[in-house]
Amino acid sequence: MIPAFEYHHDKKELNILDICFGLGYNTLATLYYIKKNHLDIKVNIFSPEFDEELLSSLINFNYPEEFTIFSHIIQSLSNTKKYKDKNITIEIFNGDAREYIRTIYNLNKIKFDIVYQDAFSSEVNHLLWTVEYFKEISNILSSDAILTTYSIATPIRLSIYQNSFTIYEYKPLNSNRITIALNKKVLDSNFKHIDMELKKERNKTANALFDRD
Repeated sequence: MIPAFEYHHDKKELNILDICFGLGYNTLATLYYIKKNHLDIKVNIFSPEFDEELLSSLINFNYPEEFTIFSHIIQSLSNTKKYKDKNITIEIFNGDAREYIRTIYNLNKIKFDIVYQDAFSSEVNHLLWTVEYFKEISNILSSDAILTTYSIATPIRLSIYQNSFTIYEYKPLNSNRITIALNKKVLDSNFKHIDMELKKERNKTANALFDRD
């Protein structure tokens, strides 16, 4: 979330899509970052999660001490899959992520500024890493959206790139590299640009992922 918030430093409200809520670490870390840095910002976080049993068990999970201040939020999400106050809106959809994305697109209710692409790996959850999937993601993005993901695999980057994203890399302090995808090219940033055409030229066997695979 650090590169995403640095990128959107001038915005006062952000719509965030957290792909695969899981235990909620991305969402809770986002709230912690806002609080720690005293940001005057409103966030609306929407997240699909297939595992209903996992969502119901959030209230019993032993989270890091830093998240203690969000115990009331965790309890609300565990019980109702929703939380809302004047600066925070969180909604969890229990079901298929791609179905959820299509619903948002068809209803045209919202455009997202940030996407946390944190699904299980393509070996486990192939359909959340394909060219077709990222096409569906691109349909619901704002004009200056940013997508972040832990995956730095070339096939994944190619799947994103084929949907007119510009690919960058970001290396946080004391952490692993992550992939940044923007739907417009940015010359002045802390992100390292990745030349995907050169990647394709140098690695002829690398291919994007498709649903049919």
